Amino acid sequence: MKFLKFVVFNLIVFITVTSCSNDNEAIKETETLTNPSEYYESLNISYGDDINQVFDLYLPANRTTDTKTIILVHGGGWSSGDKSDMNSFRDILLKDFPNTAIANINYRLAGTDTSPYPMQINDITKVVNHLKTNQSKYIISNNLGFIGVSAGAHLSLLWSYAFDTENQVNMVCSVVGPTNFTDPAYLDASPLVKPLIDLFGINPEVSFLEEVSPYHQAKTTSPPTILFYGGQDPLIPTTQGTAMRDKLTSLGVTHEFTLYPDAGHGWAGIELIDTWTKLKTFIQRHLI
Repeated sequence: MKFLKFVVFNLIVFITVTSCSNDNEAIKETETLTNPSEYYESLNISYGDDINQVFDLYLPANRTTDTKTIILVHGGGWSSGDKSDMNSFRDILLKDFPNTAIANINYRLAGTDTSPYPMQINDITKVVNHLKTNQSKYIISNNLGFIGVSAGAHLSLLWSYAFDTENQVNMVCSVVGPTNFTDPAYLDASPLVKPLIDLFGINPEVSFLEEVSPYHQAKTTSPPTILFYGGQDPLIPTTQGTAMRDKLTSLGVTHEFTLYPDAGHGWAGIELIDTWTKLKTFIQRHLI
């Protein structure tokens, strides 16, 4: 499942953004933070022993203990991808939400001998715990939002629904994220998708598939959720979005759902502008 790079790249094409430069030398995490009235960024902050257990942190100027944090989670079929894939989301967030902190994360990647679950969920927990432990240092609140794409959307939903034990998540966004591994449309997917499902185990039991499915983990207390899907997506059946929408409706969870009928595993142009317009409003309403 390739991360839809062309989606985020087109954010630059269709929406003018102002971003910080990554050409400057990164501020080391060990250094004393600058005054909270000043903008601060630190790249590749380590939260574990693995080379992939790092994240980039962007703290706004004039931050306070009420400052919220948006966590970006990249896609790549749980086995590839990098936080740099989310840089265009980072850039437009820096422009349109200059008073919000951003954490753009990497996580350990799955392979033949390493299952994505619970490894990658544990990594998100470690990032959240790192932010909380350093809350007084960073001068931020505990309130979080998630934006995930593809596999990263799945992880964002799953963590927000099943692992947010302190109710820190105020909103979560899924862009073409898998939601239900018991969905017949997913289980009967094409050979292109089957190797990805196999990452979770060969013929796993239904109870396990439910455990790793946001659809089955959603509850009445789940955070406000915004969903975007493509009607012609060769990797994610449309039912992954529509069923999630219907489940949230039945639970009374605040949500929005958009299906672009002619789009695949990503989109550009007017549809992309529509995505950001809706997501921006959703963030303003539920996080800021």
